[in-house]
Amino acid sequence: MLAHARRKLARELGGRLATTATVHGTRREGQRACVSSSSASRGKEIQRFKVYRWNPDSGEEPRYKTYDVDVGECGPMMLDVLFKIKDEQDQTLSFRRSCREGICGSCAMNINGKNGLACLTKVDRGQSGDQTIAPLPHMFVVRDLVVDMANFYAQYKSIEPFLKTKSDAPADGKERLQTKEDRAKLDGLYECILCACCSTSCPSYWWNSDKYLGPAVLLQAYRWIIDSRDEFTQERLDNVNDAFKLYRCHTIMNCSTVCPKGLNPALKIAKIKAMV
Repeated sequence: MLAHARRKLARELGGRLATTATVHGTRREGQRACVSSSSASRGKEIQRFKVYRWNPDSGEEPRYKTYDVDVGECGPMMLDVLFKIKDEQDQTLSFRRSCREGICGSCAMNINGKNGLACLTKVDRGQSGDQTIAPLPHMFVVRDLVVDMANFYAQYKSIEPFLKTKSDAPADGKERLQTKEDRAKLDGLYECILCACCSTSCPSYWWNSDKYLGPAVLLQAYRWIIDSRDEFTQERLDNVNDAFKLYRCHTIMNCSTVCPKGLNPALKIAKIKAMV
């Protein structure tokens, strides 16, 4: 009698567990169905991007190629869009990028008619028309969105962007000190990342890039001119005191408008003019 009762109880419990498992399984299936339904109802956020393309080895003329991208499936920045295009649609697309944090300046390009960093420029999801991505203007294009920065870096080298002294180093081996007030003068200067957004937005630089140093380089020149630890102030002023190197600046202010770090090169150029 006892054994029979145990078998009967086991059959009843087994049936209940099976029913419970079935209910739970149905619930999980229902949850997955709801998720799929939600994804489908969201729909795709397709936006069209016109990207400048040129391959010097192909023999073809430069052109804009159009890509349709679901911006809902990538990050919020223009660099994320470029990555999605390169990963999923066209692996031949060329562009520079490195830090993705607005520090290296590698991904500088012209986006919707304005120079900026692709990693810091948000996709305008409310725009109905095409969005345009092009290389920095008035620069020699190496390929696609990659430009030749050789002249820009040569100009930067010409201002000798490093500390120069005439006196011997402190005998105790310590660093050259400066007051808090003198250190504060460097704010708004040292943050420049040499992305060239400002220089390539300047019409004066477009016309005389072989002679005019441009906003970015002059900003860096001023950074060393006013450094209290540097002892070649007059020599630095003499180096930039030239009708083309310095005075091609006509204070158009494009440089200050596009700087991704919020700097004001035009103001610093005006201060150099006042000093010379």
